[in-house]
Parts: sequence; structure tokens; C-alpha cells
Amino acid sequence: MQPKLELEETTAREKEYLDLLQRTQADFINYKHRVEQEREEQAKFAKADLILKLLPILDDFNRAQETMPPEIAKADWARGIELIEKKLMAVLEEEGVSKIEAEGKDFDPWEHEALSYEESDEYEEGRVKAVFSDGYRLNGRVIRPAQVAVSRGKNNEGENIAKERKQERRTLWQRFWE
Repeated sequence: MQPKLELEETTAREKEYLDLLQRTQADFINYKHRVEQEREEQAKFAKADLILKLLPILDDFNRAQETMPPEIAKADWARGIELIEKKLMAVLEEEGVSKIEAEGKDFDPWEHEALSYEESDEYEEGRVKAVFSDGYRLNGRVIRPAQVAVSRGKNNEGENIAKERKQERRTLWQRFWE
């Protein structure tokens, strides 16, 4: 009976070692996949630093185009500046950069940086009223939020006047009782 018992123990240990080996092998395969995925992710966003340094240059080109007087805009050198801007944007788009469309959209703190909160007859409360500086994504991830003005809603002048008059009366009564 002794050899049969040893055989069973050996078989049980063999199964245990085989199970351990299979788990270790599966863990190693998962590790390799995870490392490969992290490398791909890192390669996608490694260029983010360089792109963030190029975005102010693109902003300067945009501002130059927006503020250029119409009589100068027709000059050959002005068209050259416009072409350089378009080429720069095309290169950035090839690298996975996309502009965040903000004006008229709901304010999203993940995509927008609110610089002001202003009244607007055109936009309802919580919508982006104006864009001061464009925001950009790199491969779907925000690398620079758009700097925006957020609408407070319509200006209700009648309510504002009533509040001011009420405040004035309150001030007068306070002075009277002092």
C-alpha cells in the first residue's frame, strides 16, 4: 500500500505544480500585455510636451489673422502667414491634436477654464459665451482646456432696478435710525 500512497501524493503535487505553473504563465502573459499597452499609451502622449510648446505659436498666428486689417490681408506675405498657420494645424492634426469646440456648448470643467461669468441675451445660463483661447485634445485627452466666458443668462434690468431701489430704501432707513 505504501507505493500507492506515494503515487497519489506525487500525482497531487504534480497537479499542484502544474496549476502553479499555468497561473504563473498566465500572469506573465497578462504582464506583457499590460506593459505593451502602457508603452503604446506613453508613446501616444510623449509628444504632448512638444505640442504644448507649439500651441502658443498657433495662437499667435490666429491672433495675427484676426487682427490683420483687410487691406493688408490681401498681401502675398499675409497669405503666406495664413498658409503657415494651416500647415502647422495640419501637422498637429496628423499627430492626433484636435481643437475643442466651445462657443455655445454647455460649460464642462474638464474641457473649459472659466475666466469670466457674464450676462448674455444670446446664450442661456451655463453655456460658453465667448472663447478667449482655444483648447486642444491629443488623441482624445485634453492637453489644454479652452479659456472661456460663461453665460449668466439674460440681463433682467427690471429686477436689477427693483433690487437697487430696495437697497437704497434700506440704506436710508439705516441712516435714519443711526
